[in-house]
Amino acid sequence: MPRPAPALALQEADQEQLRQWVSAFGTPQQVALRSQIVLAAAEGQSDNAIAQQLDVNRKTVTLWRGRFAQEGLDSLWEVAPGRGRKATYGPEKIQSIVDATLRTKPKGMTQWSCRLMAARQGVSKSTVNNIWRAHNLQPHRTETFKLSRDPKFLEKMTDVVGLYMNPPQKAIVLCVDEKSQIQALDRTQPGLPIKKGRCGTMTHDYKRNGTTTLFAALETVQGKVVGECHQRHRHQEFLKFLRRLDQEFGGDVPLHLIMDNYGTHKHEKVKAWLKRHPRFVSHFVPTSSSWMNLVERWFGHLDNKAIKRGVFLSVADLQASIAAFLNAWNVSPQPFVWTATVESIQQKLSRCRRTLEQILPGCTSPKPRKWKKLTV
Repeated sequence: MPRPAPALALQEADQEQLRQWVSAFGTPQQVALRSQIVLAAAEGQSDNAIAQQLDVNRKTVTLWRGRFAQEGLDSLWEVAPGRGRKATYGPEKIQSIVDATLRTKPKGMTQWSCRLMAARQGVSKSTVNNIWRAHNLQPHRTETFKLSRDPKFLEKMTDVVGLYMNPPQKAIVLCVDEKSQIQALDRTQPGLPIKKGRCGTMTHDYKRNGTTTLFAALETVQGKVVGECHQRHRHQEFLKFLRRLDQEFGGDVPLHLIMDNYGTHKHEKVKAWLKRHPRFVSHFVPTSSSWMNLVERWFGHLDNKAIKRGVFLSVADLQASIAAFLNAWNVSPQPFVWTATVESIQQKLSRCRRTLEQILPGCTSPKPRKWKKLTV
């Protein structure tokens, strides 16, 4: 008859950790069972009693009692070499599926699906799905991008990033832009409210009741936004907005405006007005780089939280909704913090350029200037 094994010595912290693993919903069953064995052994129970209580073999109890005594808590999560379910498919088959996903397309289609790839490779769709997840492959998804071809890209980017990361003393940095053609949409039928088990719904078709343009300026330090709506977005409306900024931020404090290259911002009358008001200093983001203007991030908040799911019977309703969101935002503004350095952006763009040049050489070169023909 085997001698009863002595009780395991457990520290209070280890005991608490084992109890958490046993009660946690996401703990694997084998780890929970091993934790129960160790807890019972710490109470002084014999191997036979633990085996009967947990409905396991006595040798299993002896194994994990000894392994815990030698290796501690981490041993409960380890899988011994050679144990566990063997892989159904070898590395050659997995690599074949990955290569086919990356380098081929099904006939007449633009991307593979799990079922199409499974039929081609002679495996189940679950196998294809597991392999895609393990290699972070998502053939059904695409993301948009545009690499700037501005010949002065580095100069402009350094200027704008410098304003974000090292703003000038005794000056205000404003990100200025306009969100044009905001549609006042009225759905053809009332939307259904959210309830348990169902999200809110709305009809796919709509009636368009006009549009408006929002001119906005984001103050980068505090996150405050100044905005106003206009029917159009010409240089006349932009000048009105500049005068509004001149009144909103009174005094002689310099105002650094970060803007894109839209023609309205570079109109001759706008340039003349800025020249008469030297406290306004213009900074332009590179061409096709509107992501560098932080006010675009605020426009995303506006669209998701006040416009996309709204129902507007008129332009006035739309403008009232925008004004309400603007006022609510300024009650407790949240500034956007820029963290990307010039070096990190350059490295990422260099990798992107190398990839694009391999596909189509010359596609990332700066655009040549268009010379106007002189008529005699």
